[in-house]
Parts: sequence; structure tokens; C-alpha cells
Amino acid sequence: MLRLPRSARRAPVLAMLRAGLLAALPLALLAGPAPAAPSTDRSTAPSADRAGPVAGSSGIGDPYFPLDGNGGIDVRRYRIHVGYDFDTGRLTGRAVLTVRATRALARFNLDLLLPVEEVRVDGRPASFRKPRRHELQVSPARPIAAGSRFTVTVRYAGRPAGIAYAGERNWLADEREVVTMNQPHMAPWWFPANDHPSDKAQVDVSVTVPRARRVVANGELVGRRVHGALATTRWRSREPMAPYLAFFAAGPFQVDSGRTAGVSWYAAVSRQLPARQRTRSMRLMRRSAPITAWAASILGEYPFSSTGGLTTALQPGFALENQTRPTYPVLGADAVPTVVHEIAHQWFGNSVAVDAWRDIWLNEGAATFFELLWAETHGGPSAAQWLSSAYDVEPAESTFWRLRIDDPGAARIFDEAVYLRGAMTFQALRTRIGAADFATLLRTWVARGAGGTGSTAQFTALAEQVSGEDLDGFFDAWVRTPARPARTAANGL
Repeated sequence: MLRLPRSARRAPVLAMLRAGLLAALPLALLAGPAPAAPSTDRSTAPSADRAGPVAGSSGIGDPYFPLDGNGGIDVRRYRIHVGYDFDTGRLTGRAVLTVRATRALARFNLDLLLPVEEVRVDGRPASFRKPRRHELQVSPARPIAAGSRFTVTVRYAGRPAGIAYAGERNWLADEREVVTMNQPHMAPWWFPANDHPSDKAQVDVSVTVPRARRVVANGELVGRRVHGALATTRWRSREPMAPYLAFFAAGPFQVDSGRTAGVSWYAAVSRQLPARQRTRSMRLMRRSAPITAWAASILGEYPFSSTGGLTTALQPGFALENQTRPTYPVLGADAVPTVVHEIAHQWFGNSVAVDAWRDIWLNEGAATFFELLWAETHGGPSAAQWLSSAYDVEPAESTFWRLRIDDPGAARIFDEAVYLRGAMTFQALRTRIGAADFATLLRTWVARGAGGTGSTAQFTALAEQVSGEDLDGFFDAWVRTPARPARTAANGL
């Protein structure tokens, strides 16, 4: 996620980033060791159930958001069919989840904010209740054995625009356009989910809206069927994703598509925008494909089957890295760094998701660093120069330094320091261990973690493994201490 525009208090360091105050330094591109298996999702670890079937917990174990996700289940696939009425704001849905039980279950929970009409487990009616607005508790007719796969079918309907959760009102729509984009939560506003990045699943979405509207979502367009005044469009993602990254948009979109460097791309821009803005936005969305190819030249193979982007007229105030197809507000002519940021997230945040929300600096710091790297490799100054200037412009007593970025707290996961100090940490590490080892580190991290999750502890351990150096003091200074690091060679300064 990249919030736009930044607030005035962010100006000193941010201004240098956005103005491109970054002498070109070549980036050493070295392939890392052979990739290991992805990190095991928290939700997938089986356990012995000597006491028989139990109730799955109402949270997956993330201390920032205790109700996010659910214990005892591992969702493998979502098949979602929703219809949206622009006149009333009502969404109707039928979702079929393919789930693996990670322990014997007498009942289990899903995350859903909308009212529920019916639940079936393996085709049989199941009892259900909503003990909290966010929680759907399901009691199947028969207990579910540990390790077994089962299907859950949920029928639901309601008006998402009136619903709040965790201080968020995330439904973005007007009478002509709707886009389901937000972070850290979005899925429960439109489909039942195991809503935590540590449980990824394939997503297959069908959306029914008036035939004059186009529908855009993640992955590949499967088809569109017109029936009377309505049309149903289906999109399918082959690669698993975190639930908050799943999205659909419906509206009067201008679209374009093609194939670049072996990867298909699909771009969309709202026709609600004035002609000049629409032309500029489409030009920017088309740049998603070459930017994806550029990032792949640094990080290794692009982890998904398609890329692209969508510009909405709904003014969300931020851009978001929806898997394969980021969504954007209307951006200016100098907005290429924002696209670079969201494309970098396809590796850092999407392919390798956070193990817990406290690890968000790994996503946002890396994506912001890639903005600097883009400038450096496209005729601009170096990221090392930016780091030195950014360090000097924020005095030691500045609130900018008063945050532990590896544990910022739930209310501050999108604080400017998470982004900018995160980027500073990446560049300082590049200086400390050298460009060759740093390039190996990045490629190894995204290769080993592809399709899984990653934590700060795992990243720091890999950095030490690749470099052969003890980096405890470095990471203490940059991510674990709420103070400005000392200007030393050991700190990459």
C-alpha cells in the first residue's frame, strides 16, 4: 500500500524520495542458492487431537488483530460468485471454500461481516451463528477429521457500505463504480475468508453486474456471459494469495491488454475520468508490464501469470498491491515510482507474505527501496546518496526515529517510518554487506519464500547466512531500536 498524498509532516525525507534526489550505481545481479521450500503457513500445521474434535479458534494468532484468521483450518481455494446492485448498494454472494482441517473439528470459524442466509458443509446443512459481527461460527452436522478436505458453501447478502470493523469502513463505491481495495482488511466485506496473510489460497471470482459495466479482478480473465440486462464475468488466479489481496472492480472501464516478456498484462481505467486524465492514466497502467520485466531482471522470475493495473475514479487516497493487478487513484505525470512500488510488492508482500502484521516493514521498506532503485538505474542519483541525505535531514530528536519498525503496533503499521526507515534499512544493508551479497540476498529471499510467508527473524538470519557476517548490531540499530542509528560503517552509513 502507498498512501497518496503524503501528509505535510512527512515532507523532509519523503520530498527527497519523490523528487528523485537519489549518481547512478550499478546493481550486481547474482543468482542466489537453490530455493528451499516456502515457509509453512501458521494455519496449516496439524496437531494431534487425543481429546477428540474441538472448536477451531476465532483467531489465527496475530497479536495485532486477534480476530483475524481462524484456527484449525487451512483454506485451499475460494470460488466466489457475487452480484452487486449499484442502485441499492446490496451485495449478494455464494462462496464455496475448499478447506483442509488441521485438527479434528467440532466447529470452526470464518471471517465475514455480511449477514448469512445458509451454510452447508460437504453439501449438508450446517448450523451457524454470528457470535460477533466479524465472526461466522459453523457447526457441521458431523465432526471433521484432522487432515481431511471438505467444502463449505456460504450464502450471504447485505450492504457493505454501512459496515465498520477494526476502525475501518472499507467499501468503495458510487452509483457507477465499485472497487474492493484496502489493507490490512478487505475480504470480510465481500466474501467469507480465513483472513490472514499466512493462509493463502487460490481465488476464482465471478461477478454479476449490469452488462454495461466491465469487471476486473486478479489473475486471468476466463470469460463473460451476458444474460438479459446483466453479465457475469469470471476471473481466476492460479497462484494462491492472501485474502486481503483478492479484489474485484466493476464500472465503466476502458481496458487494454497484451503480452510483454512472456507475461500477460491487463490494464483498466475508469471512463468516469476526464479524457486527458484517462489518457494519462492508461499510459501509466501500460507501464506495469515493462516495470514488471525490470523488477524480474533484479529479483528473478515474476511469481505470477499476469500483471497490470487499474485506475479508479473513486479517489481512495492510496494505491494497493492487489495480487497481479494493483489498483490506483488518479496519479500525476510523475507517478511511475508509485507503480514501481506496487509492482515490487508482487514479490515483497504478495509472493512472500508477512508472517504476522508486525513484519510489515519487510513489505513496505522493500517496495519503497525499489522506488529508489528505479531512479538509480534510470539515470537518477543513487539510493546511497538518498540514504545519506535522509539520515541528515531528520535530527536525532525527530519523532521519525521514535518507532520500532519491526513492531510498530497495530495503529502504526502504515506509519511513514515503516516505509522510509524500512527503505533506509535496505540501502544501509546493501552498503554494509556489499552490492553482490545484497543482490543475492534479495533473490534468495523471494525464491525461498515464494508462495509462503516471511518474518523479520528469517530475513535477518538469511542476511547473515548470505553475507557471512554477524548483523545483530546492524538490525538492532535499524529496526529494533526506536532511535536514530549511529553514523558508523557497521550501520551502513
